[in-house]
Amino acid sequence: MAKEVTSRAENYSQWYNDLVVKADLAEQSAVRGCMVIKPYGYAIWEKMQSVLDGMFKKTGVQNAYFPLFIPKSFFSREAEHVAGFAKECAVVTHHRLMNDPDGKGVVVDPSARLEEELIVRPTSETIIWSTYKNWIKSWRDLPILCNQWCNVVRWEMRTRLFLRTAEFLWQEGHTAHATAQETEAKAHEMVQVYADFVRNCMALPVIVGHKSPNERFAGALDTLTIEAMMQDGKALQAGTSHFLGQNFAKSFDVQFTDKEGKLQYVWATSWGVSTRLMGALIMAHGDDNGLVLPPALAPIQVVLVPIYKTDEERSAVLAEMENLKKSFEALGHSVKIDDRDNLRPGFKFAEWELKGVPVRIAMGPRDLQNGTAEVHRRDTLEKASAPVEGLDRYVHELLDDIQKNIYEKAARFRETNIRKCDDWEEFKTEIQKGGFLLCHWDGTPETEEKIKEETKATIRCIPIDSCVCEEEGTCVYSGRPSRRRVIFARAY
Repeated sequence: MAKEVTSRAENYSQWYNDLVVKADLAEQSAVRGCMVIKPYGYAIWEKMQSVLDGMFKKTGVQNAYFPLFIPKSFFSREAEHVAGFAKECAVVTHHRLMNDPDGKGVVVDPSARLEEELIVRPTSETIIWSTYKNWIKSWRDLPILCNQWCNVVRWEMRTRLFLRTAEFLWQEGHTAHATAQETEAKAHEMVQVYADFVRNCMALPVIVGHKSPNERFAGALDTLTIEAMMQDGKALQAGTSHFLGQNFAKSFDVQFTDKEGKLQYVWATSWGVSTRLMGALIMAHGDDNGLVLPPALAPIQVVLVPIYKTDEERSAVLAEMENLKKSFEALGHSVKIDDRDNLRPGFKFAEWELKGVPVRIAMGPRDLQNGTAEVHRRDTLEKASAPVEGLDRYVHELLDDIQKNIYEKAARFRETNIRKCDDWEEFKTEIQKGGFLLCHWDGTPETEEKIKEETKATIRCIPIDSCVCEEEGTCVYSGRPSRRRVIFARAY
């Protein structure tokens, strides 16, 4: 193999780190806790961004941009919100450097202290709702449906590329509405947009549900989530949508005159996904040979590798490959001809496997004579000889099959790793094996906290789809009555 990676069985965590770096997705930066997203990794993020952006706009959402810096006083207006982010905030205190009088480089100019310190945004509810106050006067100004694509900073002490970094990329939607009913409907609509995207583009099954009060977004009345299972059995929160009630409107005095002429506080949602989805894509589908990318998100869907010995053979094979490339592109596929002449075909095969390209086509002089090509699918590693005539349609259908197969494989894995558990001693054993445990919970934050303390497992969600959980029972920990099962798991 061109670039060896640790096997999943040997060390799953190291396998993940190897893939991120060796598949040219990202690397550590000179700034502690931050990452450089390399072109190949960023190309995947761009595809995610493009698809999601189109899905948002179909719901009426428009893109905007709000400042990176937030006055510290804004955070103190919503007590629960500031408590949720206080430990992660980066604070700007000065606006100028000066030469060190002792000649040791530069130092902060003490005379350039800001009148009010600024928070580097960890999320934008406060700055956006201070802005919405200027935009909203009447019911006719509502709803406001805004989204922004940006970076945020949360000063994490223990970081991991894509999964948890001090700075990351995301989108955050922030909507304003006249009624609670309309607002809750929007929060539900957007979590289903995320579920649709992750299932159909990322080929990853997710469970949609409510977060428990302990796990809600700081300042939210309700948080909806999509939870995915990784190959090590841990959960990954892949996206969230929050019903914020009127908390932020009251904090920033955002009121509107309703149709009866009365002043009312505005209702709010916020919702977001981040480059954490890149981590989900790697951990859910990758194998010991490298990435396995769903065609819907692969920067290169088809790679063509010529095999030859002489310059004459090279020219003939490349000419045929140019024709194939045009026919694939005509059907909307992204294609690359790997015509590098300093690498052997075997090295190229291993490299494109590592990078997860869904379909690889090899062709040499004998294939030219026979009018065939060798077609390799990344998901199953199967190879087949196929006629060049009609190869464009064959590959088009093959890509659809690969997308479907990747999803079904992940779905089968999840289903075999979801199990009911009704005994606390059994819970403590089973949770160590990974997977999702469907358990009764008495609904109290105290019980939830005790379970977390003793097992490191959290309530991932109270499902509203994918699992039948409404049934009478007794809490797995306290033995008190329960009306439904919830999903417990250890998580990233």
